[in-house]
Amino acid sequence: MMTDKIKKDFLTLFGERIKELRTIKNLSYRKFAQNCDIDYSDISKIEKGKKDIQLTTMLQLATGLDLSIKELFDFEFDLASYRIDDI
Repeated sequence: MMTDKIKKDFLTLFGERIKELRTIKNLSYRKFAQNCDIDYSDISKIEKGKKDIQLTTMLQLATGLDLSIKELFDFEFDLASYRIDDI
């Protein structure tokens, strides 16, 4: 069973990646939200790792950034670094 810590760490890293991509594209929360058709307050929550999202939301994020979904996950998350009893 996966622990809350692992989930939280993953969501945080994913959020940081989304923020990095948004910043590279020079998009404000509001403009990015318009591009994605996602409320800007949800964009903020995603970037802070405070919101778990669905696969369709990942598609919206990729569309809003004009990137492939694969590029959203171009970050390191070493699951092996967690103790086996954390999983």
